Amino acid sequence: MQPRMTSVNLPSGERVPSLGIGTWRMAESRSMRSEELATLRLAIELGVTLIDTAEMYGEGRAESLIGEALAGARDRVFLVSKIYPRNASREGTVAACERSLARLRTDRIDLYLLHWRGEIPLGETLEAFLRLQNQGKIRHFGVSNFDVADMRELAELQGGAGVATNQVLYNLAHRNIEHDLLPWLRQHHVPVMAYSPFDHGKLMKDRELGELARRSGRTPAQLALGWLLAQPDTIVIPKTGQRERLRENVQVLAKPLTESELAELERVFPRPAQPQPLEMR
Repeated sequence: MQPRMTSVNLPSGERVPSLGIGTWRMAESRSMRSEELATLRLAIELGVTLIDTAEMYGEGRAESLIGEALAGARDRVFLVSKIYPRNASREGTVAACERSLARLRTDRIDLYLLHWRGEIPLGETLEAFLRLQNQGKIRHFGVSNFDVADMRELAELQGGAGVATNQVLYNLAHRNIEHDLLPWLRQHHVPVMAYSPFDHGKLMKDRELGELARRSGRTPAQLALGWLLAQPDTIVIPKTGQRERLRENVQVLAKPLTESELAELERVFPRPAQPQPLEMR
């Protein structure tokens, strides 16, 4: 029986899957291409229908891979992509979006994010986002790697309150956003999108997490994902290009973490005592 997907509300009220799939470092190896395509197609069948990418990933090759994988299935997917800050001027944003649409083989991106804060004024990028939204080329817009000061500045701009998410580094080993950014996002009903839930594989090698996994009959990946999925208003986008790993990830939906497991993870991976600058990886 297929595990039941949980969901998160965007500020618009639209519900999206709380477990998605990331595509960073995909489409970089010809030998992996067929397996990556099969993994993306299996994700859709398993209900993991939120797919995250960016024009930066393989300089567009990841978007092209997704476009191929989505043939005949576009309407079943909530598609997220991101724009380079250097391209995020009024006209540059529109041109970058058009290129992404062509690679993705679609007429709209469901959620379009500014990948990180650059030198181009936020007002220019926001103006372009609103223009693309009015044209139906993007349905929602948001940001990535924005700290509290950035979010406050964005919210004060005309149309800035429409931001749908902030995609940031968040996992058991990196919990600094809980000090100030996460409370701000929750106060303003903006869900967080957590990237690198396994800390680029480092958590999979953590001795204490491995021991907890052994005792619980889970894998370290399932514990790391389960902890994030237990957090309110959190979308998680683990990257995998392998069907076996995808199935492992999805199984955490069938058996959510218990209160005792969550408490043990909190003990082993406490948040930092003092606020620290927002991290990007």
